[in-house]
Amino acid sequence: MKNISPVNESEEAASPSELIDAKIQKLGDWRGETLARVRSLIKQADPQMAEEVKWRKPSNPSGVPVWEHDGIICTGEIYKDKVKLTFARGAALEDPAGLFNSSLEGNVRRAIDIQEGDKIDEEALKSLIRAAVALNTSTRTAARPVRSPKGLKNR
Repeated sequence: MKNISPVNESEEAASPSELIDAKIQKLGDWRGETLARVRSLIKQADPQMAEEVKWRKPSNPSGVPVWEHDGIICTGEIYKDKVKLTFARGAALEDPAGLFNSSLEGNVRRAIDIQEGDKIDEEALKSLIRAAVALNTSTRTAARPVRSPKGLKNR
């Protein structure tokens, strides 16, 4: 039986950054421009940020851009009427500029919906990115309990 994949071979060989570049180019509208702009701001805020593409499936073969530093910082989802930046641990972040305008009721995530014509407060977004990186970094360095692998009993 042939393995059906939602991506072609050239996409599988592409780096995450190349996949994000291709997604931006394919959009070819204000959403692509917005994703490119926030991507640039994310990289300015943290030059060590890693880019990934996750959750690729037949209904979304180009996947979702993800920015990580000691864990997921945020994702960049594309919808018909908005670009949504979802911060994995946004509820734990201070947001003095009030950038979060979506997913406000959750206990963990927070999001920024950017619609056509919206102006991005670039300095506030970069501050939010740096705060998210600091939160991930501080959590990673905290001591974590060592757990036994599943199925093994402590003796």
